[in-house]
Amino acid sequence: MPRSQKQSTPGVSPQKWFGDELRRLRKDSGMSAKSLGKLVQVSEDVIYAVETGKYPSCRLDLAKALDEVFETAGLFERAWPMAFRPADSDKQAPNSEKEAPTRVEATVQVHEGRILGRGSTTTPSESLDPVDRRALLLGGLAALAPVDLISLVTPTAQPEIPQEIRLRDIALLEQAADHIHAMDNAHGGGGLVAEIANGSMAWAVRLLPVKCPPALRPHLLSAVARLGLVVGASQFDAYAHDDARVSFRMAAECAEEGKNWHLRAKTYSFMARQAIWTGDPDTGLTDAEKGLVRSDRITPTERAMLHTARARAFGKMGDVSNTLMAVGDADTAFEHSNPAEDPPWMAYYDHAQHHGDTAHALYDLAIRAGQDPGRAAERFKIAVDGHGKAFARSRVISRTKWASLNMAKGDPHKAVALGHLALDEVGKLTSRRAADDLRELSQFAARHRGVTGAANLRERIDATVPS
Repeated sequence: MPRSQKQSTPGVSPQKWFGDELRRLRKDSGMSAKSLGKLVQVSEDVIYAVETGKYPSCRLDLAKALDEVFETAGLFERAWPMAFRPADSDKQAPNSEKEAPTRVEATVQVHEGRILGRGSTTTPSESLDPVDRRALLLGGLAALAPVDLISLVTPTAQPEIPQEIRLRDIALLEQAADHIHAMDNAHGGGGLVAEIANGSMAWAVRLLPVKCPPALRPHLLSAVARLGLVVGASQFDAYAHDDARVSFRMAAECAEEGKNWHLRAKTYSFMARQAIWTGDPDTGLTDAEKGLVRSDRITPTERAMLHTARARAFGKMGDVSNTLMAVGDADTAFEHSNPAEDPPWMAYYDHAQHHGDTAHALYDLAIRAGQDPGRAAERFKIAVDGHGKAFARSRVISRTKWASLNMAKGDPHKAVALGHLALDEVGKLTSRRAADDLRELSQFAARHRGVTGAANLRERIDATVPS
């Protein structure tokens, strides 16, 4: 549960002023305490403690790091002696400030396989108008899109390319990935989501050759890799397959160069899924196997994700025994899943996602190889029940597949009910994958011309997603 923010009174003490100013800048930027903490290498509890005046020993290097993130021209560093340095510090340690790191990069540690931050991490661009302009530009998506992302789709406010990479630039890349991921899951690829995604990707590519401090280079590569992965997934959903392949390839190369095995695994998983979806399960299987190279360096959750991709490839091939073995491997890996070990962006791969993904492989066996449809149906139900509003697309796709399974191999009346529930949600999406799944459901419904409900469902599908 998010922490409630208490109103503090500026001017009570230098320390309180310091905390109030930090909180104001953080909230104005849309940044969470957790995200800011990761940027300056402290916990979110330390950030909250500084903001509320309950952290009497804030380090000078932390003050300098805050100046770097918010680009305050040394504001926190100048305020630090009054707010936190003991009165007798000059006598006890006259050179203490000289011993502190002179650059914020000294406080950054490279954690292989992790990327900085998960929440909003952008500082507003001074060239942009306030929230009213954002609402005008984005309409219904205004609440999801951070202010700086608008500069990626408005030609008059393109973000400037820095002379040297800063923490702030990496933070913007990460926030772009977070927000595109959220919009894509809630609305699907295409439309304005595609505009923001494509603009973000173009900007990220321009950052790669910019001078970057060695300590920040792995973080930059990981941030670009994650953005490439998220943008590629959105392009895949919109059927911009050539663009998606380019984004995925760039993500894989950045992950390789940055030695980020977690992002590498995730990228190859998506490459596999795209190849399978576009009718090339053999290449998809190869990509999934590449992702499992040095599987000791990735988490059980990531191994489950890749084994699921293998299962889906085998399912498309109609290979019953290998599909079932791959589903078993995925289940075994997922049983050992520990969210605390996973990168933050793997949080989506939960109980619902795992069952929905493996259900797709078992669905192909039921449809193509005459296998028991009950195994896939049970998993689709778990996925539908477990996906919340943030994953509306996944819920719609799983419900549609569940309906198709019933229409093809089970109870057409139940299929009709499930199909209408999917249609109730799909109108809010721009997902071409979801639309294609509905068209497949319509084709199965055509087999039941004597069932009034099936005919009505086909009419509604045709009206919603015309051929």
